[in-house]
Amino acid sequence: MAKIQLVVFDMAGTTIKDQQEVQSCFFQAAQSTGLQADAERINFMMGWSKKLVFQTLWHEQIGKEHPDYEAKVTDSFSKFKTILENHYKTQPVEPTEGCLELFDWLKAQNIKIALNTGFYREVTDIILQRLGWNQGLDSEYVGSATSTIQASVTPSEIYNNEGRPAPFMIQKAMYKLGVTAPKTVVTIGDTPSDIAAGINAGCLFSFGVTNGTHTKKQLAQYPNDGLFNSLSEFQDKIASLT
Repeated sequence: MAKIQLVVFDMAGTTIKDQQEVQSCFFQAAQSTGLQADAERINFMMGWSKKLVFQTLWHEQIGKEHPDYEAKVTDSFSKFKTILENHYKTQPVEPTEGCLELFDWLKAQNIKIALNTGFYREVTDIILQRLGWNQGLDSEYVGSATSTIQASVTPSEIYNNEGRPAPFMIQKAMYKLGVTAPKTVVTIGDTPSDIAAGINAGCLFSFGVTNGTHTKKQLAQYPNDGLFNSLSEFQDKIASLT
């Protein structure tokens, strides 16, 4: 087995604590714009590009051919962005259990760290700044061996804002960091789309963590290479692979 060169992490629910706050922001935006949404449907789409969530829900409610479709998507997404950005600007933003310890361990092993997300760039930057994880990143969101993370990728940097479960954010992180072989890359996230993106990218392993938006029972319904209660458990697994 080739040595692991890169671990690609999701953000909210994986490396950033999320007690359903993002889902709550979705519901506030939906309610204020007349969009119908239930918890199970929203939870299934966690990890997607956030605009795609609103496009999908409005398509299901009125159809893409409706003359108001684009305006309604824009309105809901705009409301969501305002609510979400205010949340991350004003509420506590904290790493998940074992996250910082895992980051330190990976860097000691010369394994690169990349973050990807369903968030668009502006809110991602707010989170990175609040945590200090933006320190050392250049204008392309690439860091050095001494920065907390070595790369940050969002759907905003992908053609047509296509996020997960497409593999493109993982592949872009690989490109930015000079990693050419997907079988030297491991991914982990807390949603089905996070895990599917790693599988679609052909990564060595695509794992799930169950202390985020989805339970172990929920994630176990989808293809995966293993599920962990926290990033602390995940560290033990990575250590056994290196």
